[in-house]
Amino acid sequence: KAAGPTTSIREEPYQGPLMEQYRIRGVIGKGGMGPKTLEYCRKVGAVYFHAIGGAAQVLAERVVDVPGVHLAEKFGSPEAIWEFQVERFPVVVTMDSHGNSLHAQIQAESQERLGGLL
Repeated sequence: KAAGPTTSIREEPYQGPLMEQYRIRGVIGKGGMGPKTLEYCRKVGAVYFHAIGGAAQVLAERVVDVPGVHLAEKFGSPEAIWEFQVERFPVVVTMDSHGNSLHAQIQAESQERLGGLL
């Protein structure tokens, strides 16, 4: 049993409309997502959860139920929309429903510090 996150940014063109259509309130992935997804998080009241790659078994141990799987026939099991009920799930909210993005914040701070080093 495994529940590893996938690289999220490749889903950026589709994520927002899927969140709206399926009333998705939380997306789990790795690597972050872009401004379109952040805007939909704000619009629909959702968050992006950053999970650690390579920890699929640890994540799976925290899943207590899978009430539904959507679009598996279209996208395959790894890219399907999975409904999870979890307990003590080890993720970090890095994009929230208020328009905050930890990814954008870290990038901006890193660019600023880099400018000071050059």
